[in-house]
Amino acid sequence: MAAADLQVVILDLILRQIPVRYSSHFHFVMPIPVCNIHAVLLYAATDCSVWFTVTFTFDRFVAICCQKLKTKYCTERTAAVVLGTVTVLSCLKDIFWYFMLTGKYYLYNDPWFCYGRDGVVGSRVWAIIELLHYILTPFVPFVLILLLNALTVRHILVASRARRRLRGPSHGGGPRDPEMESRRKSVILLFVISGNFILLWSTYMVYSICNRLWYIGFYAVSLPLYVQELGFMLQLLSCCTNTCIYAVTQTKFREQLKNVMKYPFNRIVKCIKQ
Repeated sequence: MAAADLQVVILDLILRQIPVRYSSHFHFVMPIPVCNIHAVLLYAATDCSVWFTVTFTFDRFVAICCQKLKTKYCTERTAAVVLGTVTVLSCLKDIFWYFMLTGKYYLYNDPWFCYGRDGVVGSRVWAIIELLHYILTPFVPFVLILLLNALTVRHILVASRARRRLRGPSHGGGPRDPEMESRRKSVILLFVISGNFILLWSTYMVYSICNRLWYIGFYAVSLPLYVQELGFMLQLLSCCTNTCIYAVTQTKFREQLKNVMKYPFNRIVKCIKQ
C-alpha cells in the first residue's frame, strides 16, 4: 500500500498536477512524447493503490472470519502472489491508454491530461472504455469493501455474543477479553481505512463519470469546476492517509520508529562512555 501510494504521489501530484497548475512554467514538457506512457503508469499505480486497499480488507476478513482458511491464506507467499497479480492485472488493464492517447501533454486539469488521438476522444468506444475504467476503479472496490465489512461486522457480533455466553456472567466484571479486544482493534482499523478510502474517492468518481457523460452529449449532468478540483485533492489525499493510518496504529511500527529516533542518541551516549 505504501509503495503504490508513493508512486501515485510521484506520478500524479509531482509529475502531473504541479505542471498543470503552473503550466506557464512547464511548456517545455509539451514536445516530450511520453504523456501516454505517463498515463499508463499513473493509472496503473492508482489502480494498485485502490485494489491493495481491497486486498487489505479481504485479508482482514479472512483473518477474522475464516479461521480454517487463515492458516493457508495469511502467509507471506500468498501476500506476494496476490500483490504481484494485482500489479500485473492493473498494468494490463491500463495499457489501452497508450493507444487511446498521444504522447503530447495537454497541460489542462482534466481526468485525462494527454491529447487524445484523432477521432477517439468523442467516440462511443472512448466513452465505453472510460466508463468501464471508472466502474472498475473505484466503483467495484466500493462495493467489495462495503460487502466485506458487512460480513466482518456480522461475524464479530455473532462471535462476541457466543463468547460472552461461554464466559458466563461470572466474567462480567473481570478483565477484558484479549481476543475480543484484538478483534475490536482490527475492526476499528479496517473501518477507518475503508471509510477513509470511500469518502475521499467518492467526489472524484462522481465528477469523472459526469464529465464523461457531458462530453458525449448529456449536458444535464454538468458539475461546476470546483467539484473537479475538490475531487482531485481528496483522491490524492487518500493515497497519503491510508498508509499513515495503518502505520501509526501498529505496535511494531511504533516500536521501530522509536528505535530509529533513539538510535543517534544511543550512539552518542555509547561514544561518550567509551
